[in-house]
Amino acid sequence: MREAAEAPNDPAGEQRKADAEAHRRSIAEEMAGLLGPDWTWIPSGGELRSADREAATSAAMAAGAPYIWGAQFPRDLAGGRRGSIHLLVRTRTGYVPVLVVRHKVSDPGSGARTSPLHRPVPDAGQPDPARKVRPQPRDQLRLAHARRMLEACGRADGGHPVGGVIGLDGDVVVWHDLEAPTWPGGRTALAEYDARFADRLAIATTAAAGGAPLAAPSRIVECRTCPWWTLCRAELRAARDVSLVVRGEEGAMLRAAGVRTVDDLAALDPHDEDTLPPAGMPLSDAVGLAKAWLANLTVVRREREIWVPRAEVEVDVDMESFGDAGAYMWGVLLSGVDIGEPQGYRAFATWEPLPTDDEARSFAEFWQWLSMIRLRAKAHGLSFRAYCYNELAENRWLLASARRFAGKPGIPSLEEVQSFIDSDAWFDLFGSVREYFLCSHGKGLKTIAPAAGFTWRDPHASGENSMRWYRDAVGMDGSGSDPSQRVRLLHYNEDDVSATRALRQWMSSPAVHAIPYVGDL
Repeated sequence: MREAAEAPNDPAGEQRKADAEAHRRSIAEEMAGLLGPDWTWIPSGGELRSADREAATSAAMAAGAPYIWGAQFPRDLAGGRRGSIHLLVRTRTGYVPVLVVRHKVSDPGSGARTSPLHRPVPDAGQPDPARKVRPQPRDQLRLAHARRMLEACGRADGGHPVGGVIGLDGDVVVWHDLEAPTWPGGRTALAEYDARFADRLAIATTAAAGGAPLAAPSRIVECRTCPWWTLCRAELRAARDVSLVVRGEEGAMLRAAGVRTVDDLAALDPHDEDTLPPAGMPLSDAVGLAKAWLANLTVVRREREIWVPRAEVEVDVDMESFGDAGAYMWGVLLSGVDIGEPQGYRAFATWEPLPTDDEARSFAEFWQWLSMIRLRAKAHGLSFRAYCYNELAENRWLLASARRFAGKPGIPSLEEVQSFIDSDAWFDLFGSVREYFLCSHGKGLKTIAPAAGFTWRDPHASGENSMRWYRDAVGMDGSGSDPSQRVRLLHYNEDDVSATRALRQWMSSPAVHAIPYVGDL
């Protein structure tokens, strides 16, 4: 693969990396100010060769430096490992690793063990009454790797293996027990890491020796952002590999049962109880997806008849957020019977860079408008329903906004928001798509809405691209705000709510029967 051309870097991925680096730098500067002379900086990779960074890290550990930022571990030649960690923290018997990441590492709840940034050591950890651990497997595996590298150079803390993570909130260290049985089957993070590392080492060693490959391509969720996907996709298509229609563990289970190609899967009896079904998906759906793929169909019907609940007054809702920083826009589209309120699209937005208290104003205005529409419909004796596509995102920010801005003008209570979410007035069209259709290329709105005849005005419309547009719209990188990108985001949001309306109308019309029924394939 050394000579193979890789796909170009994903711009959204590159931006996420840059944001993460800026977050780490901010945390490092804050902690350096808190910890003063106990803080040791190792120059970053661009400023110092890798071997020199290893030597500087080894010297700092030998000198007993309390906190080492930017550590590069001495290379573990015997174990085949190399790597770095954002922060090493000295304990009484050695060092423990700490990651700094730009994603959430805890959720509301209790039980997480945390320590403040001015005392980022395990001994200062206390049960947190306001946080529970968000597992984040990738973080645990990185900490396990760091633990093994510390062991290899004789600098690991001699106590129970732990590792810390400072997340997006950047206010505490959340400590992970690396020997807790929190993985499937009661495995620990260290055991999971050791098994995965042994696999990778065997694959690399065999490849270096020119042996028969121990690994072959198989499609998983991460493939869509991998620079090697174009190469693997061509190989998978040539082999008609079963992972083209089922992913991850589902493909592995089918291969283990001798079902290696899409053709093999399509030929199965979907009602054969002796056939091993793929995990997480009924066998009949897997067989249907295989038949759709062979017929080059993006969407097929799972059921002959399709029903979507409708109302006399309808509102389509779509929220735009910027990562975990907040929700900057709530877009709505009012349609149906006239209740004296202008129909069509409107948006409730803040154009102050997130996080901002102005988000409370825009959310309150959205909620008050939605509540007013519900009351007017009721006063006219008309039925009402609001629709979204994949309620996980909207529900998250409905609840989070009510929680974060509690007590501010116009902000509903958590109970009020939860009551709305649980009511028949709130409907998720994604659930209907999942119930009534098999989608061979995914169930995202950008995939399914074109089957209903809808197209976005912007040829580059996507959630990832909207993140970049938002940065420009609010001048997040220090440059001036770009009004044209605000207009672009408003059009994008309007098209999203228009797409859910078009999808709902199509699913309620005879036109949906033009989509083939899987039983007829």
